[in-house]
Amino acid sequence: MGASQLLRVLTGITLALCLASAPAFAQAKKDDEKKEDAGTIDQQTGKKLGQAIELLNATPPNYAQAKSVLDSLNKAKLSPYEGSRIWQLYASIYNSQEKYGDARNALQQAITAGGLNEVELDQVSFNIAQLYLAEERWKEGAAALEAWIAKTPKPNSNAFYLLAVAYYQQGDERRALAPAEKAVAMSEKPQPSWLQLLLALYLKNEQYAKAEPFVRKLVAAQPNNKANWVQLSAVLGAQEKYDDALVALQLAYHMGLLTDQSDLTRLADLMAYNSIPYRCGTLLSKEAKRLDGSGAVQEKLSNCWVAAREWDKAVGPLRQAAQAKRSGDLYVRLGEVHVQREDWKGAIDALRKALDAGNAKDPGNAQILLGMSYYNLKQPQEARQWFQRAMATRHKKQAEGWIRAIDVETGKS
Repeated sequence: MGASQLLRVLTGITLALCLASAPAFAQAKKDDEKKEDAGTIDQQTGKKLGQAIELLNATPPNYAQAKSVLDSLNKAKLSPYEGSRIWQLYASIYNSQEKYGDARNALQQAITAGGLNEVELDQVSFNIAQLYLAEERWKEGAAALEAWIAKTPKPNSNAFYLLAVAYYQQGDERRALAPAEKAVAMSEKPQPSWLQLLLALYLKNEQYAKAEPFVRKLVAAQPNNKANWVQLSAVLGAQEKYDDALVALQLAYHMGLLTDQSDLTRLADLMAYNSIPYRCGTLLSKEAKRLDGSGAVQEKLSNCWVAAREWDKAVGPLRQAAQAKRSGDLYVRLGEVHVQREDWKGAIDALRKALDAGNAKDPGNAQILLGMSYYNLKQPQEARQWFQRAMATRHKKQAEGWIRAIDVETGKS
């Protein structure tokens, strides 16, 4: 998870304590029977706080004017309770403007003012840790979260998730793993971003078996998200569960989620690997408009048709692949397909091009096939010449057999 993605998550931080306090300020002016530990707000201060709250609750909020009202208060004359509430409102304003450093400093001032009870101190301390992360100050954020978790009787799952993020952003995947696991374990319905972080850590450590159930949860939570299906297929493939990996991608394909060339060719590869090459060829042919038609794609298509023994269908894409790559080996393969089709002239044309390309890995095989093709065209002398050339290769024994047969047939033996 990148910093920009994290910021999108953290930008939505709501300083719940600050915002929840706003109605309390307004109520404070009217409530004559306040509990002693709730603190009090004098009439003049309460009036200005009410003005600031109205400005913050306006549509759209008027942050600048609300801050101006707060600035007009004489901070030196405020009670601890009043001071803490005012600094919380400042923090709310700064946070809404994404001025996270200013918001954090304001919350620290709220603590220093001395008007927060234990529950409020706990919440504000957590907010400060969140704001460190919003500033991408990962080290300070991790330290603040560690301290908060250590002193809080029941730390929430969100705190463990944020701690995992803080370590992950520092490149410390080892320390990120435990809080990431705890965050997910503590939540009945963990957010997709939590699962994604835990998955990233498992995949980083190649813990595919542990990753699988969480990828499945992501798929169940977001069935229309292509990335989840692709990741599930990859995780299953990494465990050599190739049948299941194919099923995952096929489901995504039938849902209309697979439209990119990389996804379609991956699906085709899994079909071929799972010994269903005809479906592989059908898929690539059907999706031709979404594929670039390059030599690599045509070669893949031809491989599917060859494996399915659909020789006629293999010819076109194999020829295109050979031409695009100028590959002697692909021309040899095209020659082999023509031999299967008993198209001897087609085989000769392809095999000569293979030798002319000069980069065939096994020219002796091409020479043997040329000899066979000429022989089947009733041209034994031409065939014998090609077998004779193959005598200098690793196919010598096969070439000798053909030469003896031709010599017997032509009366030269």
